[in-house]
Amino acid sequence: MKLKSTFILSCLAALLAGQINAQIKSGPMNGYAEMREALVWVQLENPAEVLMRYWPIDNPDAVFDTEMVVTEKSTAFVAQLIADNVEPGTTYAYEIWGDGVNLTTGRKLEFDTQPLWQWRNDPPAFTLATGSCAYANEAAYDRPSSPYGGDYEIFESIAKDNPDLMLWLGDNTYLREADWFSRTGILKRYTYDRSIPELQNLLSACHHYAIWDDHDYGPNDANRTYPHKDKTLEAFKLFWGSDNYQMPGMPGVTGAFQYADMHFYLLDNRWNRTDYNLATVDEQVLGEDQIDWLIESLKYSRAPFKLVAVGGQVLSTAKVYENMANYEEEREELISRIVEEKIEGVIFLTGDRHHTELSKYEKDGITIYDLTASPFTSSSHKVHDDGNENMMEGTLVHERNYALLHFSGPRTDRKLTIEIKDVDGQTIWTKSIE
Repeated sequence: MKLKSTFILSCLAALLAGQINAQIKSGPMNGYAEMREALVWVQLENPAEVLMRYWPIDNPDAVFDTEMVVTEKSTAFVAQLIADNVEPGTTYAYEIWGDGVNLTTGRKLEFDTQPLWQWRNDPPAFTLATGSCAYANEAAYDRPSSPYGGDYEIFESIAKDNPDLMLWLGDNTYLREADWFSRTGILKRYTYDRSIPELQNLLSACHHYAIWDDHDYGPNDANRTYPHKDKTLEAFKLFWGSDNYQMPGMPGVTGAFQYADMHFYLLDNRWNRTDYNLATVDEQVLGEDQIDWLIESLKYSRAPFKLVAVGGQVLSTAKVYENMANYEEEREELISRIVEEKIEGVIFLTGDRHHTELSKYEKDGITIYDLTASPFTSSSHKVHDDGNENMMEGTLVHERNYALLHFSGPRTDRKLTIEIKDVDGQTIWTKSIE
């Protein structure tokens, strides 16, 4: 282990002066994980010199430190700490140090790197947790009526299920009227929602990835005209700590990552979105560039399942709310190109609707699924039949819930089991896809 001498001196100076007051506000959160690199996110209460100390759990003498990060008010006292002395398929224990003091004493914190299985073994079995619509009540800024959010213990139930990773499907935070038009308001809202006590164990229980929808992008049903989307994009990247949103020519949250043998595609349904009642503008949600990129990526992929995350429903035929069915031409183009290219194993993961359902579309030997998983803590929508002709019988859920996707089986015969659970972690329904 080697610490920079300047860090040691600053810690000693702070200790002698009695000035150490670094405290964690939220996190740590395990961000992305690759074979040779992993990210851990943490937010502090104040300015501090922060680093992560980590070691393989089976070799506690091999201790490494990340580069030191100085947390600042301008970036909400957030630190994104990258572990770059890691090996594939290894579990690491870690601590967060601020101003020379272990800020995570008494906590068992671990992250995993992805295994190097190719050409050696079958891909590993793993579990993905997913869902959308997480509303945190704050009376001073909520509408003066019954609380819209609740059942925060759902996050503790997800943590107990011990998923390997979690994919947040948008509306992960709810910006309010007081937040929409200033960087200060946006960062305060992200900070408040990330600090929910019931959320903290889940943040470090698995690796987290995310897309956004209207409420973490801007106002309700916000489209490409929202003037502060550069600020919400900055906040989104700051609080989710991922390097996946770097697609050339696509400035929103479009991205991709691989976990084991599965490919995940993260779509932005806000940055390019138009209103669907315009008479003089071509209506769109994703835009041609994003669709072209997605189709080419799906065609290139050899993954048995290709998981496409997007904020709103794709396969539902119901022309309600912000479903893609309201954008008939773009929806038809997206689906028809998947069929024409004979791309198998496509599963859309969607949110937004405040209820859960599974849709299925079949044409010319190609089957596409759309799992809508919603809500986590927002109020549920008691829809009984909104006219979705592709909804699979027995999959409609009207209560707060989350989804677990279990991937298993040998390389040439992978299986996906979808499990929907309630707030208490009790199974509501399961479906298997071969």
